[in-house]
Amino acid sequence: MKPIVLIPLAQGCEELEAVTLIDLFRRAGIRVVTASLSDEPVKCSRETVILADTTLDKVLNDAFDLIVLPGGLPGADNLNNDPRIHQIINRLVAENKPIAAICAAPKVLLENGLLDGKQATVYPGALNALDTSKIRLNDKPVQIDGNVITSKGPGTAMDFALTLIEILLDSEARKQVEEPLFRSA
Repeated sequence: MKPIVLIPLAQGCEELEAVTLIDLFRRAGIRVVTASLSDEPVKCSRETVILADTTLDKVLNDAFDLIVLPGGLPGADNLNNDPRIHQIINRLVAENKPIAAICAAPKVLLENGLLDGKQATVYPGALNALDTSKIRLNDKPVQIDGNVITSKGPGTAMDFALTLIEILLDSEARKQVEEPLFRSA
């Protein structure tokens, strides 16, 4: 059975990250559910409009194998300010499932205490206003520490998505998605 991934889409999210994740997961045969925080179309950080598959309320209690939080501002703040996001994250943590965030979205994990004692990467400056004394920040494009996977930003979205495919499926699935992306004519 193929894994099911939830990608919540908040107003002001980074579209390059969201669409890259959605696209590559679907190329891998992973079932992706995009869920907006409201009934409105999602206007992303660069004013691209995305229509989510559903709303967060409709899938709040559904089973997922992974939640991936796209970054961007104010998207990451909107995710962080929504108690339903924290509810889903806490449920997946209790089920020992992976949690992933890119760009500014690791702030949601930081605020939830999920980065305490862990290594993480984040968009430069995204956590400046927060207490990061309990985490070990680095500059890696993608950082895996247990069931928490973080990534730096839009330029690392493809590596991030491919890493998550490998975690959810295996290295062969990653290779099958990755190779056609980099073939030259």
